Amino acid sequence: METGSSSAFDKDPFELTVEDVYDMSYVIGHQLMKISSSQSSCAISELQFKVLRVLEMFETSVNKYNLTVEELKLERDNLKTEAERLIGELQNKASDTEEEQSVGPDKLLIDLKNSNRPRFTLQELREVLQERNYLKAQLLVTQEELQCYKSGIIARDESQVVEIDNEPSTSDGNG
Repeated sequence: METGSSSAFDKDPFELTVEDVYDMSYVIGHQLMKISSSQSSCAISELQFKVLRVLEMFETSVNKYNLTVEELKLERDNLKTEAERLIGELQNKASDTEEEQSVGPDKLLIDLKNSNRPRFTLQELREVLQERNYLKAQLLVTQEELQCYKSGIIARDESQVVEIDNEPSTSDGNG
């Protein structure tokens, strides 16, 4: 037991375990017992209790240190796992980007998660713009006509119907 416990005295303090402290306590206690048996002194007995108290405090410190080391090791492992996961995600995104770039210059890639993505084809957009321009022209004609009615240039006669449509109306029977 003394050879193993004496090696505990040679260890770095940060490498000590609770078992090492127990071994050291045993060696010190055993040596104090030899001294006290050869000399019966009250002072040696008091010294023995003080040494044991210091060893108990030392045991508590080593135990706390070992727990802290274990917590740090767990945290390190968790951080390492998280870092590996993030690196994997980045590599997946990078490979996705490479795939997108490898599609070709004449292809359009649309991110469906992007709220600003195109929702119409170019032809649909042209049709919407043409319809908007046509309706805007009709609005301008109607506004001019309304101004003429307001200013009295055109009399309000129900028999006169102005057709704004480009197509002749068949509902009045003239067409």
